[in-house]
Amino acid sequence: MFDKRLMKVCPESRKYIIGNVLLQWFELVCNALIFYELAGIIAGLVSGGSFSLQDNAVNIAIVLSTVIIRFIATKFAVKMSFLASKTVKRKMRGMIYGKLLKLGSAYRESVTTAELVQESVEGVDQLESYFGQYVPQFFYAFLAPVTLFVMFGLLGSWTVGLVLLICVPLIPGAIVMVQKIAKKLLARYWGQYTELGSTFLENLQGMTTLKTYQTDGFKNEQMNAESDKFRFVTMKVLTMQLNSIIIMDFFTYGGAAVGIALVASKFAELGIQPALFMILMSAEFFLPMRRLGSYFHVAMNGMAASDKIFKFLQLPEPAKKPGVIENIGEIRFSDVHFSYDESREILHGIDISIPEHSFTCIVGESGCGKSTVASLLMGRNTTGSGSITIGGKNIGEISEESLMNSLTYIGHNSFFFEGTVRENLLISNPDADDEKLWSVLERCRLSEFLKAENGLDTELLENTINLSGGQRQRLALARAILHDTPFYIFDEATSSIDVESEETILGLIHEMTETKTVIMISHRLANVKDADCIYVMENGSIAEHGTHSELLKNNSVYAALWERQQELENYGKGESA
Repeated sequence: MFDKRLMKVCPESRKYIIGNVLLQWFELVCNALIFYELAGIIAGLVSGGSFSLQDNAVNIAIVLSTVIIRFIATKFAVKMSFLASKTVKRKMRGMIYGKLLKLGSAYRESVTTAELVQESVEGVDQLESYFGQYVPQFFYAFLAPVTLFVMFGLLGSWTVGLVLLICVPLIPGAIVMVQKIAKKLLARYWGQYTELGSTFLENLQGMTTLKTYQTDGFKNEQMNAESDKFRFVTMKVLTMQLNSIIIMDFFTYGGAAVGIALVASKFAELGIQPALFMILMSAEFFLPMRRLGSYFHVAMNGMAASDKIFKFLQLPEPAKKPGVIENIGEIRFSDVHFSYDESREILHGIDISIPEHSFTCIVGESGCGKSTVASLLMGRNTTGSGSITIGGKNIGEISEESLMNSLTYIGHNSFFFEGTVRENLLISNPDADDEKLWSVLERCRLSEFLKAENGLDTELLENTINLSGGQRQRLALARAILHDTPFYIFDEATSSIDVESEETILGLIHEMTETKTVIMISHRLANVKDADCIYVMENGSIAEHGTHSELLKNNSVYAALWERQQELENYGKGESA
């Protein structure tokens, strides 16, 4: 019922939790004083038979002032609860983000993005309730009965106080009874919740594709099935909570009834005021523990969420890589094997040599492993065996910072943030002035379009929906040029764009090959025929390599691909002529 790990990682919350507990205890003392004074007024009525404001002015003043003081204490207790939860939210999200930075771009090998988002948002929100409500109540629920036991004893009945004190542990006993079941159930609940969240995020991102192929109905049915599973486990959680509440209520009000009966049996012995006070306060023995029980599901949700968060935080981090790329030199793949899982190997011992300041292309049919080569070079995945060296240094020894300062990756679907064109360009080079930005945009043939809009302050909407596919890719190339690294990877960078944009991008790539090391991954062979060397991949292996003319003479895999593409591109041209 109490996770010490959370307290260790968030020690700043302790002072607020302690403050919350002390303020709740002060509220209890105020309640006791109010009930004692009210019992005194009632005792006076019973004894004297009449009530006058003048005779009871002191008692009424004490009651009213105590109510005001208790109100202030309650307000500060709520504030302490907020501060405790605020601290833990900031700390935990900072730890998750820090861990993500330490894992680097290879984090996706261990956790999905959707799961990570849910842990850092919904999971941390559950910890807010855990720290703000459950933890303070956990300590107060044990402090309150002891305080009342002392009060009852001082007023003349240690026996009644002791009996009630002994009955209090029956409530946490009932909680412990369902704890094991609840823990397994809530683990299932969170597992189903994250799975549903992943499906929802994936369907949302692919909505355009689903509508295009009219398969949104199928995905809707799939998501409905997962929603039903989540609904089923949610109802089981609610049933468990309802049953535990019934058990706790039985012990709470049953215990209070026992206390009232004991006081009634000693009424004459105790006197009217102490007896009325004990009757009014009997339930207070059990209500703090009862409230703790009502927060039980909050605690279990918080601990289930924390289990997932700690599992992520405990993922092994890659060893610190001190290596720095001093010059790009030759890039070499030597007998590199790679697989995403043990059941299927993607790359089968490939060997690739990319000289400095060269234009090297990697081609092959879809699924042959071309983009996996780029992913390994970017450090997004790690090799299973073999080695990748840059300038003679193993990529496994090169720091991510040095790697990112030496190479730039441009994919077919580059990401842009909501904001201005200037803000998105400055991501790659924060020191660039407007003159430099316009110079690059001119090279990428975007300056005329942007000047007709709002210049560098042109706003980019979500997913750059206010740009065409070609404009988006040319803007991605402009940002890449600003990064000014010695090594560039173009991964299907001219895929699915207009002819004008394709020609612009290819022209700039050829310009870059004069001073940069360029790798271009493409399915369209017409774009790579001027390369210094072309590597042809087939089923995760290098089938052949050489220049365009050499590969055509080989009359093998490349030649067959070339002939097939030429037939498709020339189809119908003769007839139309």
